[in-house]
Formats: sequence, structure tokens, C-alpha cells
Amino acid sequence: MKKLLLVVFCVIGLVQIKAQQRVYSVTSGEMIFGWADVEQAPLGGGTMESISNNLRFSVFFHVGQYVHLDLTNTLGLYSGLAIRNIGFITEDDALDLGVEKEKHRSYTLGLPLALKLGSFRDHFYVFGGAEYELLFHYKYKYWMDGDKHKTSEWFSDRTNLFLPSVFAGVQFPRGLNVKFRYYLDDFLNSDFKKGDNPLNDYSRYGKTQMFHVSVCWQFDTRDIEKLWGGEGSGRTYDAKI
Repeated sequence: MKKLLLVVFCVIGLVQIKAQQRVYSVTSGEMIFGWADVEQAPLGGGTMESISNNLRFSVFFHVGQYVHLDLTNTLGLYSGLAIRNIGFITEDDALDLGVEKEKHRSYTLGLPLALKLGSFRDHFYVFGGAEYELLFHYKYKYWMDGDKHKTSEWFSDRTNLFLPSVFAGVQFPRGLNVKFRYYLDDFLNSDFKKGDNPLNDYSRYGKTQMFHVSVCWQFDTRDIEKLWGGEGSGRTYDAKI
């Protein structure tokens, strides 16, 4: 009898979850405030030194398309795809070559998976998860003796091809959220070396691990579709993010 009651309760619970399930898509943009933990060895080798780096702010080009699955009003998941512009800036170097500033950045394509908990009717919840990003366009700039030098490459050997990260954040009403992201691997490929220019020998880097805070804004994709005459699909609770 106890086993039968347990089965009945489980079935009822699953039916309730199924009845409350909602699937919808969200379009997102973000502003990124990024830093990095960078270590570099002096020219000719030696002990790795921590290199100071500046805040890197970027707003272009960041766009995400996410699919949300609300299992109940308080428990849900989301995944999707996002294009992001990430990197770091240093003004000191351990090579003593007269480099005034270096900028490393890459565009990435990310695939996240996140759990969210809160009140979706009130559009207020916390979320956290992990993401894997493909680095597909790298650009390197440096300034020496007042001159700027730059190079850019598609699917460059100068960076790791994939970067894993973990993130957590808070979603507020009216579409705004704040998120912290920490990358679990180095941005640059320390095995890369090209020519005789010591700046193109990335074995000088011992660590290039990034982290950032982002401010994101989100729109229910159906609201965007309505601007173009789309129909959109309904939810039983308020459709605004």
C-alpha cells in the first residue's frame, strides 16, 4: 500500500510539473567588465611574474539566443548560443622591450547550460551553470615607441580553441541581470611561437586566466517578432521577462 501511494504521489507530481512546463526563447545582449590573472616570464626565461592589467569594457558584439524551460514557477533550466567578445589588456610586461600596452581579444561562440531558481511570475530568480566557448576570431594589438601593431586570425593557434567557464547571477524584473563568470582554463596557447619576435612567443605566459562581471538585458523573442508582424506563442503567466 505504501509503495502504491508513493507511485501515485510521484505520478501526481510529474503531472503537475508537466502541466506547468513552459518553453520560450529569450534574446539577450550584455556589457562586459573583464579582468585577467596574467603571469609572464622575463626575456630569456626566469620566474613568472604577475602582470598588472586594466579593466576591459566591451559591449560589441554580444548577442545571445536562449531557450528557457520552466518546469514550475520556481524551477527551470536554460541553454542556447551566445556570441561574445572577450579578452584582456596589460600595460606592463616582463620582457623589458619597451612595450607600452598589449591587447588580446577573441570572439567566441558559447553553449551554456544553467539551472535557475526563484519566482518566474515575478521575473526574479538566481541562476548558475557552465559554458563551453569556441574561440573563432582572435586579434592582438601592441604599442611600442608610440606605434601600434596588430594582427588578427580566424581560429588562431595563438589561443586555446575551447574555453570552459562557470557562471552565476541574479535576474531582476524588467529584463536586467547581473552575472559573474570565471574561466577555468588559460585564454592564450602557451605552446604558440612564430618567427623571431619575442612578443610572438607565448611560452612567456604562465597564466592568462580571465574573469568578468556582465550586465545583461533580455527580451522575450516573441516581443521582437511582434515588431515584424510575428504571432508569438502564449504562456499562462505574464510573458514579460
